[in-house]
Amino acid sequence: MPLILLIIALCGLRFFEVWRFADLSWWYIVGLMVFAFVWFEFIEKMLGLDKKKDHRLQSKQRAARVKQAFDKRR
Repeated sequence: MPLILLIIALCGLRFFEVWRFADLSWWYIVGLMVFAFVWFEFIEKMLGLDKKKDHRLQSKQRAARVKQAFDKRR
């Protein structure tokens, strides 16, 4: 997510020609976009990072359901 925010910020700064970003080539921003695409589509899946996030989220939801179920019994 920070990579996407960086790309958006760079696009805005370059488009409105703010400070030193006015001289920044669009190719650097496009390069970052390509890197982000490759990261999220291929590398993250190869490393299993997407599954780890899902497992953590499911564990939190499961713990919340168990806690809620036991709180209702009391």
